[in-house]
Amino acid sequence: MKKISLFGVTLLATASIFAVPPANTPLAAKGIATVAGMPPVINPLNLYSETAENKLSPALSGDLERVYVPNLRSNDVSVIDPASMKVVDKFKVGYAPQHIVPSWDLRTLWVANNAERRKDGSLTPIDPRTGKPGKSVPVDDPYNLYFSPDGKSAIVVAEALHRLDFRDPHTMQMQYAIDVPKCGGINHADFSIDGRYALFTCEFEGSVAKIDLVNRSVVGYLKLSMPSTRFKQVPTIGPINPTDTEICSSTKGMPQDIRISPDGKRFYIADMEADGVHVVDGESFKKIGFIATGVAAHGIYPSRDGKQFYVSNRGSHKIHGGRHGKGSVTVIDIASEKIVAQWPIPGGGSPDMGNVSANGKSLWLSGRFDDVVYHIATDSGKVSEIKVGQEPHGLTVWPQPGRYSLGHTGNLR
Repeated sequence: MKKISLFGVTLLATASIFAVPPANTPLAAKGIATVAGMPPVINPLNLYSETAENKLSPALSGDLERVYVPNLRSNDVSVIDPASMKVVDKFKVGYAPQHIVPSWDLRTLWVANNAERRKDGSLTPIDPRTGKPGKSVPVDDPYNLYFSPDGKSAIVVAEALHRLDFRDPHTMQMQYAIDVPKCGGINHADFSIDGRYALFTCEFEGSVAKIDLVNRSVVGYLKLSMPSTRFKQVPTIGPINPTDTEICSSTKGMPQDIRISPDGKRFYIADMEADGVHVVDGESFKKIGFIATGVAAHGIYPSRDGKQFYVSNRGSHKIHGGRHGKGSVTVIDIASEKIVAQWPIPGGGSPDMGNVSANGKSLWLSGRFDDVVYHIATDSGKVSEIKVGQEPHGLTVWPQPGRYSLGHTGNLR
C-alpha cells in the first residue's frame, strides 16, 4: 500500500495503480520510445489497448460507480447512479463548472470552475470512493484540465488568458506557464503517442496549436480549412443524402474536442462550424482529410476496443443554442474512416461532452441546452434522458479502465 495525503485526508492506494510493465517487454522494445517518466506504450498499434473493458485497475475497486455532471449555470454537480438511472446527490462547487477531470493517478476527480469573465476560478476535488467534494483550490481560469504524460504536472487550460499553466498535480501550485497568444479559445487537447507534444484546439481562431512539451514552447499553428457544404439538418440512419446539406457560408471553423488515432499517427478534431471531423497528421502538422458527421460536431470518444469513435453533434452552430436542436451521435470506424451509424436524439437535443462506461455498453453525454443527460446504448443507439441542473457540460463516467489519465473527461491510456 502507498499512502497519499490529499487535502488533509490520507488515502491508501495499492501499488498496482502506479505499476506499469517494464520498458523491456517485447512490444515496448519494438515500439515507441516515450519521454522520461511516461508509462510505456504497450501496443504501438493501439494506444487505447489499456482502456479495454477488462483493464480496470484493482486500485479503483472501492470507487463508486457514478456519473458526475457539472452544471454550468447552476454552479453545482449532479451525481447519477447508473444502476438506478437516477440523480442520487447534488452539491455546490465554484462558479461556472465546465468539466470534471480524473487526475493522472486516478485518485481525484477535479471540477474545473473557470468563473467565466470573473477572477475567482477554482478546482474542486471529488473523492471517487465517497463521491463527496473537498475544499476548492483557487486557480486562474481553469476552463479545462489535462496532465503531462509523465504525471509531473497538471496543465490548467486558462482559456481567457491564452495560456497553459503547468502546476503541481496534487497541490496545484504553479510550476511554469506556456503562453499561446495566437490560440484564442484554447480549450481541448490530446497528446502524441510518445508524449513529446500535444495539439490544442483554438475555438475562436479556427485553428490548432502544436505544443512541444519537452522544450516548453509553441511549435506553430494550423488553420483548419472549411468544407464547401455543411448540414442543415441531421442526416438519418444510412448514407448521408446530399439534399441534407447547404453551402457552408462560414469562413472560419470552431474546433472543439480532439482525439488521437490508435496508432498515434493522426488526430481527429471535431468542428462545430464545419459539421464534422478534421483529420490531421501529427508529425507533419498538416490536414489530410475530413469526415462529415452532423450539425455542430463537438465531442469525440473512443470505444473500449479502440475501433470506433463516437462523435457527439451538438445540433446548433451557436455557442448558446436552443432546446431540442438537431443533435445526434455519429459512429466512425477508425480504420476505414467511414461512418457506420447515425443516432439522432429523439425529439431533438444537444449532446455535448461525456464518455463511455467501463464496460463499453453505454455512452453518457450531457444535453447542454436541454438540462438533461443522455444515456445511449452503444449496441443500438437507444437514448434515455435524465434531468439534471442548468446547462450540463463536461461530465465524466467513473470508474474507467486505464493506467493513468491525461485529463479532460477521461482521456485515459
